[in-house]
Amino acid sequence: MHRSLLLRASKRAQLFQRVKTHVPRANKNHAAATVNLLDDCLALNYDGTNMHLNYVWLRDHCRSEGSFNAVTHQRNLDTASIDLSIRPTSTKVEDGQLLLEWPDSHVTRYDLSWLAVNSYEGKQNSIVQPRVLWNSDIYKSANVPPSKWEKFMSCKDERKKFLQNYLLYGIAFVEDVPATVEATEEVSRKVSLIRETMFGGMWTFTSDNSRGDTAYTQSALDRHTDTTYFHEPCGIQVFHCLKHEGTGGRTLLVDGFYAAEKLRQSSPENFELLTEIPIKHDNVERTGKHLNHMRGIGPVLQVYPWNKELYMIRYNNSDRSVINTIPHHVVQSWYVAHRELTTEMRRPQNELWVKLKPGTVLFIDNWRVMHGRESFTGHRQVCGCYMTRDDVLSAARVLGLQV
Repeated sequence: MHRSLLLRASKRAQLFQRVKTHVPRANKNHAAATVNLLDDCLALNYDGTNMHLNYVWLRDHCRSEGSFNAVTHQRNLDTASIDLSIRPTSTKVEDGQLLLEWPDSHVTRYDLSWLAVNSYEGKQNSIVQPRVLWNSDIYKSANVPPSKWEKFMSCKDERKKFLQNYLLYGIAFVEDVPATVEATEEVSRKVSLIRETMFGGMWTFTSDNSRGDTAYTQSALDRHTDTTYFHEPCGIQVFHCLKHEGTGGRTLLVDGFYAAEKLRQSSPENFELLTEIPIKHDNVERTGKHLNHMRGIGPVLQVYPWNKELYMIRYNNSDRSVINTIPHHVVQSWYVAHRELTTEMRRPQNELWVKLKPGTVLFIDNWRVMHGRESFTGHRQVCGCYMTRDDVLSAARVLGLQV
């Protein structure tokens, strides 16, 4: 196998020497570009990015009118009709564009800047979503302003600021909201679609043990993400404390990405292990009329494969099911990695404690920020909902935010 790879590498090097290189003169508007036709791809160097672009890919992504509908942003070209051994008959770079002519005389034009952004190498060197990772001191020092109910409901720019804070920090607050379920639903729908689950759309809970979940008690809850027992955990968690006549009950918030990146720095092999091993989570409820058995499977940490950027944490020690998806020789290593992550999460400096009061609605990125609760006394009524992640990201993109 290694001999084969070396032969292919040698062949590519020889081809580099044989193929004429096109180096257009740079001008004040366009950076210089170098193009080389290799046996299996087009090599393009532009503005500091070295790209290797597959020939079928270059034909498949053509933005000409016959190949792509610029109004609907959908492909017209039938990908299965492209000859898998296709090669351009000629190439040229001019005025910041790469021009390719194909065997059927079709001409494809690409802006070089578009290729730099959309190539694999471009994606490898860029982040999908900018974030500010935080511990308690970092978040408090940022002095992130909450949104106010009236302005939030009436002003698109205010909602854009709210979404920007939410995307950067994974949490955001709206204050002065009427302390009702109806107002909480109204402010939530300005952010995203409410996701129906076995708990309903909008839900209200107290410590009445009415559901098979420790959230319906007065007990303390350790840091966790919700709905780990769904194949796609809910994207957003909303909390609004409508009433509390008693003591305790503060909400705990921990930036799971901050803790996970600390683990990546100190133990990269354990970080990687937690991205690879699928773990089952179950929700089994047999309480009165509520009969449910939900199951979700996924690793504790999930990263984009092209740039290793972390995009989801699935952490709930209470709902984690029987570990039977790991070979015996890996089990101990998984426990060691899980312990290191848990230790980082439980450091006091990483804990942000807030006392939710009537009128303050808290939005949590359930794929990033873990929440918990200290035990409490008295009557405490909280309402909220789960919301879809796709729709809040769509709203952010429409407003020009990077996600």
